[in-house]
Amino acid sequence: MPTLNLKRSALVLVALAVTVGAGTVSSQRIAESWRDRDDRRPIRKIKHIVFIVKENRTFDNYFGTFPGADGATSGTISTGDVVPLGQAPDVLPRDISHSFQSAVLAIDGGAMDKFDLIPGANKNGDLLSYTQYSEADIPNYFAYARTFVLADHFFSSLTGPSFPNHLYTVGAQSGGAINNPNKQPWGCDSDPTNRVQVLEDDGSITPEYPCFDFRTLADALEEKGLSWKYYAPSPGESGYIWSAFNAIAHIRFSELWTQHVVPTTDFVQDAQNGTLPAMSWVVVNAGLSEHPPASVCRGENWTVDQINAVMLGPEWDSTAIFLTWDDFGGFYDHEPPPAVDNFGFGPRVPFLIISPWAKPGHIDHRVLEFSSVLKFVEKRFRLAPLTSRDQEANDLTRAFDFDQPPLSPLILNTRSCGQAPTTVQLDPQYHGGNAQQ
Repeated sequence: MPTLNLKRSALVLVALAVTVGAGTVSSQRIAESWRDRDDRRPIRKIKHIVFIVKENRTFDNYFGTFPGADGATSGTISTGDVVPLGQAPDVLPRDISHSFQSAVLAIDGGAMDKFDLIPGANKNGDLLSYTQYSEADIPNYFAYARTFVLADHFFSSLTGPSFPNHLYTVGAQSGGAINNPNKQPWGCDSDPTNRVQVLEDDGSITPEYPCFDFRTLADALEEKGLSWKYYAPSPGESGYIWSAFNAIAHIRFSELWTQHVVPTTDFVQDAQNGTLPAMSWVVVNAGLSEHPPASVCRGENWTVDQINAVMLGPEWDSTAIFLTWDDFGGFYDHEPPPAVDNFGFGPRVPFLIISPWAKPGHIDHRVLEFSSVLKFVEKRFRLAPLTSRDQEANDLTRAFDFDQPPLSPLILNTRSCGQAPTTVQLDPQYHGGNAQQ
């Protein structure tokens, strides 16, 4: 529209030729003024963002009993009966299917009543998918929720399992992938015959090699000269399947991989030394990830160790930690996920915000997803959105109060986990391959 263009041109001329007395303000001084104004933005108190991604739990499975949250202690099964959510053991007897198809079946168009029909969900009447933990089982997670922020409407980005959801944590999309690849390892260095199901725009599903090349948050950070690291198991190690940048070709086959994708064990050292990058992703091996049948106790202990390292390090006052779980893992959740596109959302997963600037004891009831974390990073560092998902996601800044006195560190003790195993075997029918994880 001509009028709007004229107005924009006038504003540009004013900005470039502002006069003060007889002098003219240079474009350099204008830029410096904008930088000064940007430095005063409250969100700039956050200089380090940590995104920890654990495995395979729903909100009701972990926080269904949390006071004041939208949780459930019973659920509807396929017969229409309502059953209590049973006590889940620390080490589960097996994995449960959490594929795209299983999630669609369980959600049942929003009825949330067929979790008992997915493979592995109900053997000999044990209704394993309809179980949950209490505060006594995960006391440290409850302590974080009581002290900082718990979100009770945080949904997995995609109606399905780990591979595509981990891609959302770096790119606000999955390249169309909806399931795990059929062989390990996953990603761009996998067997040439490896395939993953990709959902096309017309609803058809095609098998494709699990290596994509879409733009990610790491690319945006790199272009701005901002530091980032992806802390993950290395090739051949347990949990390497969850190293998302292995599925992004221009990162996997460049110096970005060797310079920025580092062992998970480096995170504690970097936190203690005060050398955390601006953006950190952190994933861990299956035995500590809480992926069934792994010990929840051992997984929680590992998480506490990572967070304690940040809190005891010199950068606590400038850090925001986002802790979540990547998909529903086959477990019941009562809240129907909104249908935002052909890919999601999937069922709710737990989400905690841990920061000196988080609203204390706050429960965030807004609809959120993995792309909400990316949007927070983009807002903090003034980056453009990657897809419509992060552009339209609700803003996490509402869970922060940058005017409050900063919250003190909450240093927690790890627990004795008895004879819980340190390694687990992931079911190859759900994850491809049969390597011990």
